[in-house]
Amino acid sequence: MIQDFMLPDLGEGLPEAEIVAWLVAEGDTVALNQTIAEVETAKAVVELPSPHAGTVTKLHAAAGDVVAVGSVLISYDLGGDAAPEPAPAAEMQAEEPAKAEPNLVGYGAAPRGTARPQRRTRAAGGRPAASDTAVLEAAPHDAIPTPEITERPLERPRSTPPVRLFAKQLGIDLALVEATGATGIISRADVEAYAARVGATLTTSAPVEPAFVPEPNPSVAAGDRTTRTPIRGVRKHTAEAMVRSAFTAPHVTTFLTVDVTATTELIASLKADRSLQEHKIGVMAVAAKAVCLALARHPGLNSRWDDAAGEIVEHHYVNLGIAAATGRGLVVPNIRDAQDLTLVELADAIRGLAETARAGKTAPADMMGGTFSITNVGVFGVDAGTPILNPGEAGILALGAVRRQPWEHRGEIALRDVMTLALSFDHRLVDGEQGSRFMVEVADVLREPGRAMLLR
Repeated sequence: MIQDFMLPDLGEGLPEAEIVAWLVAEGDTVALNQTIAEVETAKAVVELPSPHAGTVTKLHAAAGDVVAVGSVLISYDLGGDAAPEPAPAAEMQAEEPAKAEPNLVGYGAAPRGTARPQRRTRAAGGRPAASDTAVLEAAPHDAIPTPEITERPLERPRSTPPVRLFAKQLGIDLALVEATGATGIISRADVEAYAARVGATLTTSAPVEPAFVPEPNPSVAAGDRTTRTPIRGVRKHTAEAMVRSAFTAPHVTTFLTVDVTATTELIASLKADRSLQEHKIGVMAVAAKAVCLALARHPGLNSRWDDAAGEIVEHHYVNLGIAAATGRGLVVPNIRDAQDLTLVELADAIRGLAETARAGKTAPADMMGGTFSITNVGVFGVDAGTPILNPGEAGILALGAVRRQPWEHRGEIALRDVMTLALSFDHRLVDGEQGSRFMVEVADVLREPGRAMLLR
């Protein structure tokens, strides 16, 4: 029986998604909940599990295609008769509760004890077709891979879509590449190192380019002086959200330059503590702690304007958004209940969010429900900016670069670590006095971290 699978709503109410990569090919046998594709919505790249066990008969979209929710994505042969006879209405009602459907929003793993499906074995020699993603037989990393094509490994290697594309262009099976980083994610450098080790054999089995060269952009003709890139995915969503925010919430931005020498000295002392070295505590974590403490005293900055209900919604918790720049655009995942975390826990959470975002694995749910955000423009060498509010939030704080410069200190001029803060807030919810007092309290903690002991 042939069964079609339509692209589902991935739990975020978005109308479409782009196919980043197919992880199965026509003719493959797949198991329930096996990951069949990576799709990119306007918020994140997510893995799509198979809702059926069977043989893939047709892929209805190619990598790079944008597919509307509800459109047929893939067809399966589930085996058995072509189509069952329609059952009487009474029988259908009786059987309906027993029908089990996979959880397409939760992206659950395959049930325990379920063997992962295998690719069909093909004869050695000859390069697989473009739609075929069969892999080389697993071998020790110091061995030269043979051109024989056999089974898919039990676990798909962890890497990002650009790295997978790079490996594919080199003809390298990522199952043979070892991840050297602490995250366990295969990087471009890992692929390059493996390619250098087995380059001679790879040259005979598949064309290997000396360096990564993007495929020609069909929108750029020879001699053209412009490049056209479709607006979609995260960048499209970010643009729409920022325009909506800028023209809905009346923005006000205030600036304050503060001596943060005591904070940088605290961070240096914490880094010297062997028991804390792995936690990577930085200025961002201290600022996050200062923000959580100040929000408890200035709840207007931690509220939301509900236009539909005609209400101001004040939050008694802090879901702290951390802006992260990625190759796919800006994403702002948030730390749930940040007000309950210690400085060390905040540092770990910020680091985890950043690593996940850079790997393109931020879940859509992690970017929803934020109440206040922080963006660190200082990492790019910028002193200050005018950040735009995330829709639904009353405030966002931008941290500038920490610079060593002459500064008045105890009645004298001395070299001090100085940083500029920029706070944007929704003037419907926060007036100038409230915004200024909030900014000063955050700055006070950065100027004298010990003051955090006096706040709650």
